[in-house]
Amino acid sequence: MNLVKREAPGTVGEQISPDVTRSSLSASSSSSSSSSSIILRVRDYDLAATLDSGQVFRWQGQRGSWLGVVGKHRVRLTQVQDGIRAETAAPVGNWDWLRDFLQTEVDWTAILETFPDDAPMHAAVASCHGLRVLRQDLWECLASFILSSTKQIVQIRQIISLLCERFGESTCSGGLRPPPDGGLPPAVIDRRYNSFPTPARIAAATESELRACKMGFRAPHLLAAARQIADGEFDLNRLRQLPLPEARAELMKLRGVGGKIADCVLLFAYGFDAAFPVDVWVERALRQLYFPRRRVMARRLRHFAATHFGPHAGCAQQYLFHYMRTKMK
Repeated sequence: MNLVKREAPGTVGEQISPDVTRSSLSASSSSSSSSSSIILRVRDYDLAATLDSGQVFRWQGQRGSWLGVVGKHRVRLTQVQDGIRAETAAPVGNWDWLRDFLQTEVDWTAILETFPDDAPMHAAVASCHGLRVLRQDLWECLASFILSSTKQIVQIRQIISLLCERFGESTCSGGLRPPPDGGLPPAVIDRRYNSFPTPARIAAATESELRACKMGFRAPHLLAAARQIADGEFDLNRLRQLPLPEARAELMKLRGVGGKIADCVLLFAYGFDAAFPVDVWVERALRQLYFPRRRVMARRLRHFAATHFGPHAGCAQQYLFHYMRTKMK
Protein backbone atom coordinates (compact mmCIF):
# COMPACT_ATOMS: atom_id res chain seq x y z
CA MET A 1 0.00 0.00 0.00
CA ASN A 2 2.97 2.31 -0.43
CA LEU A 3 1.69 4.51 -3.23
CA VAL A 4 3.79 7.62 -3.79
CA LYS A 5 1.68 10.69 -3.06
CA ARG A 6 2.28 14.15 -4.39
CA GLU A 7 1.49 17.33 -2.47
CA ALA A 8 -2.26 17.96 -2.40
CA PRO A 9 -3.53 20.28 -5.13
CA GLY A 10 -5.23 23.56 -4.45
CA THR A 11 -8.44 25.10 -5.68
CA VAL A 12 -9.38 28.68 -6.39
CA GLY A 13 -9.26 30.67 -3.20
CA GLU A 14 -6.61 28.48 -1.57
CA GLN A 15 -3.08 29.64 -0.96
CA ILE A 16 -0.95 27.70 -3.45
CA SER A 17 2.80 27.83 -3.73
CA PRO A 18 4.26 28.48 -7.21
CA ASP A 19 5.68 24.95 -7.31
CA VAL A 20 2.30 23.36 -6.66
CA THR A 21 0.62 25.65 -9.18
CA ARG A 22 3.01 24.51 -11.87
CA SER A 23 2.71 20.85 -10.95
CA SER A 24 0.57 18.37 -12.81
CA LEU A 25 -1.74 18.18 -9.84
CA SER A 26 -2.76 21.78 -9.29
CA ALA A 27 -6.49 22.41 -9.67
CA SER A 28 -8.94 25.19 -10.31
CA SER A 29 -12.67 25.17 -9.62
CA SER A 30 -15.86 27.12 -9.99
CA SER A 31 -19.30 26.65 -8.49
CA SER A 32 -22.80 28.07 -8.37
CA SER A 33 -25.65 27.62 -5.94
CA SER A 34 -26.83 24.52 -7.79
CA SER A 35 -23.69 22.85 -9.11
CA SER A 36 -19.91 22.72 -8.90
CA SER A 37 -17.07 22.05 -11.29
CA ILE A 38 -13.33 21.67 -11.06
CA ILE A 39 -10.40 20.78 -13.27
CA LEU A 40 -8.06 18.29 -11.64
CA ARG A 41 -4.61 18.89 -13.12
CA VAL A 42 -3.00 15.56 -13.90
CA ARG A 43 -0.74 14.32 -16.69
CA ASP A 44 -0.79 10.99 -18.50
CA TYR A 45 -4.23 9.97 -17.27
CA ASP A 46 -6.47 8.05 -19.67
CA LEU A 47 -9.92 8.50 -18.18
CA ALA A 48 -11.73 6.23 -20.64
CA ALA A 49 -9.28 3.35 -20.19
CA THR A 50 -9.39 3.68 -16.42
CA LEU A 51 -13.18 3.75 -16.09
CA ASP A 52 -13.67 1.00 -18.67
CA SER A 53 -11.00 -1.46 -17.55
CA GLY A 54 -13.07 -3.75 -15.34
CA GLN A 55 -12.38 -2.01 -12.03
CA VAL A 56 -15.76 -0.25 -11.76
CA PHE A 57 -19.11 -0.98 -13.36
CA ARG A 58 -21.29 2.12 -12.99
CA TRP A 59 -19.72 4.61 -15.41
CA GLN A 60 -21.54 5.43 -18.64
CA GLY A 61 -19.77 6.99 -21.61
CA GLN A 62 -21.80 9.84 -23.07
CA ARG A 63 -20.59 11.97 -25.97
CA GLY A 64 -17.01 12.29 -24.81
CA SER A 65 -17.73 12.41 -21.08
CA TRP A 66 -18.36 9.82 -18.38
CA LEU A 67 -21.33 9.87 -16.00
CA GLY A 68 -21.13 8.00 -12.74
CA VAL A 69 -21.51 8.09 -8.97
CA VAL A 70 -18.85 8.38 -6.29
CA GLY A 71 -20.38 7.92 -2.85
CA LYS A 72 -23.39 10.24 -2.84
CA HIS A 73 -22.06 12.47 -5.62
CA ARG A 74 -23.30 12.12 -9.19
CA VAL A 75 -20.44 13.26 -11.38
CA ARG A 76 -19.67 13.99 -15.00
CA LEU A 77 -15.98 13.56 -15.87
CA THR A 78 -14.43 14.85 -19.08
CA GLN A 79 -10.88 14.49 -20.31
CA VAL A 80 -9.45 17.93 -21.09
CA GLN A 81 -6.03 19.10 -22.20
CA ASP A 82 -4.76 19.92 -18.73
CA GLY A 83 -6.39 17.10 -16.80
CA ILE A 84 -9.91 16.02 -15.88
CA ARG A 85 -12.93 18.30 -15.62
CA ALA A 86 -15.47 17.17 -13.02
CA GLU A 87 -19.00 18.51 -12.65
CA THR A 88 -21.57 17.74 -9.99
CA ALA A 89 -25.25 18.64 -9.77
CA ALA A 90 -24.92 19.83 -6.18
CA PRO A 91 -22.43 22.32 -4.67
CA VAL A 92 -19.11 20.83 -3.55
CA GLY A 93 -16.74 22.56 -1.17
CA ASN A 94 -14.04 19.91 -0.90
CA TRP A 95 -13.06 17.64 -3.78
CA ASP A 96 -10.72 15.32 -1.89
CA TRP A 97 -13.22 12.46 -2.23
CA LEU A 98 -12.85 12.64 -6.01
CA ARG A 99 -9.06 13.02 -5.96
CA ASP A 100 -8.90 9.94 -3.77
CA PHE A 101 -11.23 7.93 -6.01
CA LEU A 102 -9.35 8.87 -9.19
CA GLN A 103 -5.95 8.69 -7.44
CA THR A 104 -4.81 11.84 -9.21
CA GLU A 105 -2.23 12.62 -6.53
CA VAL A 106 -0.33 9.37 -6.97
CA ASP A 107 3.08 9.56 -8.66
CA TRP A 108 2.26 6.99 -11.32
CA THR A 109 5.64 7.31 -13.00
CA ALA A 110 7.26 5.98 -9.84
CA ILE A 111 4.90 3.00 -9.86
CA LEU A 112 5.57 2.20 -13.52
CA GLU A 113 9.29 2.15 -12.78
CA THR A 114 8.77 -0.81 -10.44
CA PHE A 115 7.26 -2.98 -13.18
CA PRO A 116 9.42 -5.80 -14.58
CA ASP A 117 11.70 -4.82 -17.45
CA ASP A 118 10.41 -7.35 -19.98
CA ALA A 119 8.82 -7.26 -23.42
CA PRO A 120 5.25 -8.21 -22.42
CA MET A 121 5.09 -5.57 -19.72
CA HIS A 122 6.56 -2.91 -22.01
CA ALA A 123 3.93 -3.76 -24.64
CA ALA A 124 1.07 -3.62 -22.14
CA VAL A 125 2.17 -0.28 -20.68
CA ALA A 126 2.71 1.26 -24.13
CA SER A 127 -0.67 0.05 -25.33
CA CYS A 128 -2.54 1.20 -22.21
CA HIS A 129 -0.71 4.47 -21.61
CA GLY A 130 -2.50 6.52 -18.96
CA LEU A 131 -4.37 3.63 -17.34
CA ARG A 132 -4.67 4.07 -13.57
CA VAL A 133 -5.93 2.06 -10.63
CA LEU A 134 -8.84 3.65 -8.76
CA ARG A 135 -9.53 3.66 -5.02
CA GLN A 136 -13.11 2.58 -4.38
CA ASP A 137 -15.50 2.44 -1.47
CA LEU A 138 -14.96 -0.77 0.50
CA TRP A 139 -18.54 -2.01 0.53
CA GLU A 140 -19.42 -1.04 -3.04
CA CYS A 141 -16.28 -2.72 -4.35
CA LEU A 142 -16.88 -5.90 -2.35
CA ALA A 143 -20.53 -6.14 -3.36
CA SER A 144 -19.73 -5.41 -7.00
CA PHE A 145 -17.17 -8.18 -7.25
CA ILE A 146 -19.41 -10.65 -5.43
CA LEU A 147 -21.89 -9.93 -8.21
CA SER A 148 -19.18 -10.28 -10.87
CA SER A 149 -18.67 -14.02 -10.39
CA THR A 150 -18.75 -15.84 -13.77
CA LYS A 151 -20.26 -12.78 -15.47
CA GLN A 152 -19.04 -10.61 -18.31
CA ILE A 153 -18.59 -6.90 -17.71
CA VAL A 154 -21.71 -5.89 -19.64
CA GLN A 155 -23.79 -8.25 -17.50
CA ILE A 156 -22.22 -7.03 -14.25
CA ARG A 157 -23.12 -3.47 -15.21
CA GLN A 158 -26.73 -4.47 -15.82
CA ILE A 159 -27.04 -6.23 -12.44
CA ILE A 160 -25.50 -3.33 -10.52
CA SER A 161 -27.60 -0.77 -12.40
CA LEU A 162 -30.79 -2.59 -11.42
CA LEU A 163 -29.61 -2.96 -7.82
CA CYS A 164 -28.96 0.78 -7.52
CA GLU A 165 -32.22 1.73 -9.24
CA ARG A 166 -34.26 -0.34 -6.81
CA PHE A 167 -32.36 0.00 -3.55
CA GLY A 168 -30.13 3.09 -3.81
CA GLU A 169 -30.89 6.68 -2.85
CA SER A 170 -31.14 9.65 -5.21
CA THR A 171 -27.83 11.50 -5.63
CA CYS A 172 -29.13 14.89 -6.76
CA SER A 173 -32.15 17.13 -7.08
CA GLY A 174 -31.28 18.65 -10.46
CA GLY A 175 -29.56 17.98 -13.74
CA LEU A 176 -25.91 18.63 -14.45
CA ARG A 177 -25.10 21.78 -16.38
CA PRO A 178 -23.67 21.37 -19.87
CA PRO A 179 -19.89 21.80 -20.04
CA PRO A 180 -18.47 25.15 -21.23
CA ASP A 181 -18.12 23.95 -24.83
CA GLY A 182 -21.86 23.32 -25.00
CA GLY A 183 -21.29 19.89 -26.50
CA LEU A 184 -23.21 17.89 -23.90
CA PRO A 185 -26.81 18.56 -22.85
CA PRO A 186 -27.73 18.52 -19.14
CA ALA A 187 -28.06 15.00 -17.77
CA VAL A 188 -31.57 13.79 -17.14
CA ILE A 189 -32.20 12.69 -13.56
CA ASP A 190 -32.39 8.98 -13.59
CA ARG A 191 -32.29 6.28 -11.00
CA ARG A 192 -29.36 4.54 -12.65
CA TYR A 193 -27.33 7.20 -10.86
CA ASN A 194 -28.66 6.48 -7.38
CA SER A 195 -26.08 5.88 -4.70
CA PHE A 196 -24.92 2.32 -4.16
CA PRO A 197 -27.24 0.71 -1.57
CA THR A 198 -25.82 0.35 1.92
CA PRO A 199 -25.29 -3.02 3.61
CA ALA A 200 -28.26 -2.26 5.87
CA ARG A 201 -30.54 -1.55 2.91
CA ILE A 202 -29.58 -4.79 1.16
CA ALA A 203 -29.74 -6.75 4.43
CA ALA A 204 -33.39 -5.67 4.76
CA ALA A 205 -34.24 -7.03 1.31
CA THR A 206 -35.38 -10.54 0.53
CA GLU A 207 -33.46 -12.96 -1.63
CA SER A 208 -36.24 -12.93 -4.22
CA GLU A 209 -36.07 -9.12 -4.42
CA LEU A 210 -32.35 -9.34 -5.08
CA ARG A 211 -32.80 -12.09 -7.64
CA ALA A 212 -35.17 -9.75 -9.47
CA CYS A 213 -32.04 -7.69 -10.22
CA LYS A 214 -30.86 -10.60 -12.40
CA MET A 215 -28.07 -11.66 -10.04
CA GLY A 216 -29.13 -15.31 -9.82
CA PHE A 217 -27.12 -17.52 -7.44
CA ARG A 218 -25.14 -14.46 -6.33
CA ALA A 219 -28.17 -13.11 -4.46
CA PRO A 220 -27.74 -15.21 -1.29
CA HIS A 221 -23.99 -14.43 -1.32
CA LEU A 222 -24.62 -10.68 -1.43
CA LEU A 223 -27.38 -10.92 1.16
CA ALA A 224 -25.23 -12.92 3.57
CA ALA A 225 -22.32 -10.46 3.29
CA ALA A 226 -24.63 -7.46 3.73
CA ARG A 227 -26.19 -8.93 6.86
CA GLN A 228 -22.84 -9.78 8.44
CA ILE A 229 -21.59 -6.26 7.82
CA ALA A 230 -24.84 -4.52 8.83
CA ASP A 231 -25.01 -6.56 12.05
CA GLY A 232 -21.41 -5.70 12.96
CA GLU A 233 -20.23 -9.28 12.67
CA PHE A 234 -17.73 -8.34 9.95
CA ASP A 235 -15.78 -5.06 10.08
CA LEU A 236 -14.51 -4.06 6.66
CA ASN A 237 -12.43 -1.20 8.07
CA ARG A 238 -10.49 -3.54 10.38
CA LEU A 239 -8.86 -5.18 7.38
CA ARG A 240 -6.97 -1.96 6.60
CA GLN A 241 -4.69 -2.70 9.54
CA LEU A 242 -3.90 -6.29 8.56
CA PRO A 243 -1.07 -7.65 6.41
CA LEU A 244 -2.14 -8.69 2.93
CA PRO A 245 -2.32 -12.48 3.55
CA GLU A 246 -4.42 -12.01 6.68
CA ALA A 247 -6.73 -9.48 5.02
CA ARG A 248 -7.25 -11.89 2.13
CA ALA A 249 -8.03 -14.75 4.50
CA GLU A 250 -10.58 -12.61 6.35
CA LEU A 251 -12.37 -11.57 3.16
CA MET A 252 -12.54 -15.18 2.02
CA LYS A 253 -14.58 -16.02 5.12
CA LEU A 254 -17.48 -14.16 3.50
CA ARG A 255 -19.89 -16.25 1.46
CA GLY A 256 -19.17 -16.07 -2.25
CA VAL A 257 -15.69 -14.56 -1.86
CA GLY A 258 -12.85 -16.62 -3.29
CA GLY A 259 -9.24 -15.71 -3.91
CA LYS A 260 -9.82 -13.73 -7.11
CA ILE A 261 -12.66 -11.63 -5.68
CA ALA A 262 -10.70 -11.03 -2.48
CA ASP A 263 -7.67 -9.84 -4.44
CA CYS A 264 -9.82 -7.48 -6.54
CA VAL A 265 -11.25 -5.88 -3.40
CA LEU A 266 -7.84 -5.67 -1.74
CA LEU A 267 -6.37 -3.96 -4.80
CA PHE A 268 -9.20 -1.67 -5.90
CA ALA A 269 -10.63 -0.69 -2.51
CA TYR A 270 -7.97 -1.20 0.16
CA GLY A 271 -4.95 -0.20 -1.91
CA PHE A 272 -2.96 -3.40 -1.37
CA ASP A 273 -0.90 -2.98 -4.51
CA ALA A 274 0.72 -6.39 -4.15
CA ALA A 275 -2.64 -8.14 -4.56
CA PHE A 276 -2.69 -9.81 -7.98
CA PRO A 277 -6.17 -10.93 -9.10
CA VAL A 278 -6.06 -13.74 -11.63
CA ASP A 279 -9.13 -14.17 -13.81
CA VAL A 280 -9.51 -15.71 -17.26
CA TRP A 281 -7.96 -12.71 -19.02
CA VAL A 282 -4.97 -12.44 -16.70
CA GLU A 283 -4.31 -16.18 -16.80
CA ARG A 284 -4.46 -15.99 -20.59
CA ALA A 285 -2.02 -13.07 -20.56
CA LEU A 286 0.42 -14.93 -18.34
CA ARG A 287 0.28 -18.07 -20.48
CA GLN A 288 0.47 -16.37 -23.88
CA LEU A 289 2.92 -13.59 -23.05
CA TYR A 290 5.25 -15.28 -20.55
CA PHE A 291 4.90 -19.01 -21.21
CA PRO A 292 4.07 -19.38 -24.93
CA ARG A 293 3.92 -22.92 -26.27
CA ARG A 294 4.47 -24.32 -22.77
CA ARG A 295 2.09 -26.19 -20.51
CA VAL A 296 2.29 -24.51 -17.11
CA MET A 297 0.39 -25.60 -14.03
CA ALA A 298 -1.81 -23.08 -12.24
CA ARG A 299 0.40 -23.29 -9.15
CA ARG A 300 3.42 -22.25 -11.22
CA LEU A 301 1.48 -19.29 -12.62
CA ARG A 302 0.49 -18.14 -9.13
CA HIS A 303 4.08 -18.35 -7.93
CA PHE A 304 5.28 -16.44 -10.98
CA ALA A 305 2.67 -13.71 -10.44
CA ALA A 306 3.59 -13.40 -6.78
CA THR A 307 7.33 -13.02 -7.42
CA HIS A 308 7.82 -11.44 -10.84
CA PHE A 309 5.85 -8.19 -10.85
CA GLY A 310 7.25 -6.31 -7.88
CA PRO A 311 5.67 -4.29 -5.05
CA HIS A 312 2.93 -2.88 -7.30
CA ALA A 313 2.09 -6.20 -8.92
CA GLY A 314 -1.64 -5.47 -8.85
CA CYS A 315 -1.14 -2.33 -10.92
CA ALA A 316 0.91 -4.33 -13.42
CA GLN A 317 -1.89 -6.91 -13.46
CA GLN A 318 -4.39 -4.21 -14.47
CA TYR A 319 -2.27 -3.32 -17.49
CA LEU A 320 -2.05 -6.98 -18.50
CA PHE A 321 -5.80 -7.42 -18.03
CA HIS A 322 -6.77 -4.37 -20.09
CA TYR A 323 -4.14 -5.10 -22.73
CA MET A 324 -5.32 -8.67 -23.17
CA ARG A 325 -9.04 -7.76 -23.17
CA THR A 326 -8.82 -4.85 -25.60
CA LYS A 327 -5.73 -5.35 -27.76
CA MET A 328 -4.94 -9.05 -27.92
CA LYS A 329 -8.31 -10.82 -28.03
